[in-house]
Amino acid sequence: MIKVYVMKSCPDCASVKEQAAGDQRFDLIDIGEHVRNLKQFMALRDSSPAFDSIRRSGSIGIPCFVFEDGTVSFAPEDAGLAAGAEGAVCSIDGKGC
Repeated sequence: MIKVYVMKSCPDCASVKEQAAGDQRFDLIDIGEHVRNLKQFMALRDSSPAFDSIRRSGSIGIPCFVFEDGTVSFAPEDAGLAAGAEGAVCSIDGKGC
């Protein structure tokens, strides 16, 4: 199963959530829904080298796809989904969303 970290207010996540809804291959985890989800995502974000460039650019790193082997990706295409209209990862400065 592919874990997908998203957030309701993230425009880049809307397309991903729509495509993955009801698909058993995906476990959608909304980081804004509960602090437990946010902590889980932050632990990943703080420890995974995949987020190095994301952190440097001031981006959040969602949508984020974590594959069964632990590989992290920010590209919906890597999970078999179409890229959203925005095509940028949400950023703290608002430029990505």
